[in-house]
Amino acid sequence: MKTRTLKKDKVNIITLGCSKNMVDSEVLSGQLNANGIKVKHESEKLDHNIVVVNTCGFIDKAKEESINTILEQVSLKQNGKLDKVYVTGCLSERYRNDLLHEIPEVDAWFGTMELPLILKQFNADYKQELIGERLLATPKHYAYLKISEGCNRTCSFCAIPLMRGGHISKTIEEVVAEAKKLVSMGVKEIMLIAQELTYYGLDIYKKRALGDLLKYLSDVEGLHWIRLHYAYPSKFPLDILDVMRERENICNYLDMPLQHISNNMLKAMKRQMDKQEIYDLIAAIRDKVPGICLRSTLIAGFPGETRDDVEELKVFLEDVRLDRVGIFTYSHEENTSAYGFSDDISAEEKEARAQEIMEVQQEISYEKNQEKIGKNFKVIIDKKEAGRYLARTEFDSVEVDNEVIIAADTPLPIGDFVNVKITHAYDYDLQGEVVPQ
Repeated sequence: MKTRTLKKDKVNIITLGCSKNMVDSEVLSGQLNANGIKVKHESEKLDHNIVVVNTCGFIDKAKEESINTILEQVSLKQNGKLDKVYVTGCLSERYRNDLLHEIPEVDAWFGTMELPLILKQFNADYKQELIGERLLATPKHYAYLKISEGCNRTCSFCAIPLMRGGHISKTIEEVVAEAKKLVSMGVKEIMLIAQELTYYGLDIYKKRALGDLLKYLSDVEGLHWIRLHYAYPSKFPLDILDVMRERENICNYLDMPLQHISNNMLKAMKRQMDKQEIYDLIAAIRDKVPGICLRSTLIAGFPGETRDDVEELKVFLEDVRLDRVGIFTYSHEENTSAYGFSDDISAEEKEARAQEIMEVQQEISYEKNQEKIGKNFKVIIDKKEAGRYLARTEFDSVEVDNEVIIAADTPLPIGDFVNVKITHAYDYDLQGEVVPQ
C-alpha cells in the first residue's frame, strides 16, 4: 500500500526597491532557514510552493512594478504552481487596506516591521538570538548593513516616513556585532545604509554618532572597505570626514542626496538648506577629504519647477562637477505635503528635463573618467561576464556607479582585490589591465 508523504515547504523571496528592502529579505531568509524551512532569494526555478513578495512603494514606477509582480505570482497560484502568496514591504504597509480588496487572492499582507507575524504563517519562531544573522542575497564579498530604521525628516515629496516610521538607531554594539558576523561569512565590503545615515545616534546617544560608529567599524579585522550611502546634507556632521581621512578602510566615497539647487525648489521640498549652504558644504567636504567621490540624486519636475530652476541645476552641476548623479522624475504621492501642490508638469516634460540634466552630467562623467587613463587603482572583482571580469574601485558602489572592465588571461577570483591600470574610459565605465605584483 502506498503511503502519502507531505512535501516540505520551499519559499522564494522576491525583493523590489532599495537595498534596505534587500536587507529585510535577507533577515527573513535567515530566520526561515534557522527554523528549518528551505528558502531562496529570486529563484528562477519553479521548485518552490510559497512566495513572499517584498514590495517597494516609493514612487509610481516602483509601485507599478510591485503590483505587476504580485499579480504575476497570483497568476501562478491560480494555475496551481504555487500554494501561497504573501506580500510584505512598503507598498503593503502603505496600501494594505486597499490591496486586500483589490487582490484578494493574496494569502496575507504584512507591513515593514512585522517579521514575527510573517514567521507565524510558517509556524516558525522569531529567534532573537539571530539578530544580525542573514542569508545574503548579494555575492558573499559585499553586503549592505542597515544602521537605523525610519526617518524623522519631513521632505515634502517623500512618503518613506509613512511607510517606515520615525528614526530608530541600532546601538553601536549591535552594528559592530553584525559587521563581525558578516566578515566571518566572507564579506570584505559593507555599504552602510539608512533612510538618513547622518542622523544616526541622535535618538539613543543624544548626539550624531556616525563618526563614533565608523571608528568602531573600521577596527573590525578583515573588513577592507566601508562605504557610506544616503547622508542627508542638512546639519551634516563634518567629523565623519576626519574619520574617513584617517582610516584606510573607509572608502573616500559619499552618497549625499541633494534633490535640487534652486532655492525655490529647496524650500518647497522642505530640504532645510539653501543653495549657498549646499555649495559651502561640498567645498568643505572636498577640503577635508581631497579626492573624495561625491554621489548625489536629484528630482526633475517637482511642482512649480520652472525653466530657470532647471538651468540653475545644470549650472550647479557644471560648477561643482559631482562624480556620480542619479535622477528621479517627481512622483505625486498622497499624504505627503507636496500632494497639495498642483502636479502640472507632464510626465513627458519631466522625463525630458531629467534627460537634459543627465546630458550635462554625462559629459562631466566622461571628462572625469578620461582623467583616470594611465592611472592605477585598487579594485575588487565582482563577477565574470561574457569572458570579462567586472570590478569596482573604492569610488564606485554596486550597481549604481562605474564598473572597471578587465580582460585577463589568468583567472581572477571573485571578491579578490587586484591593482589595475586604466587603459580606456567611457561615459560611465572604465577599462583596464591587471598590474603584475
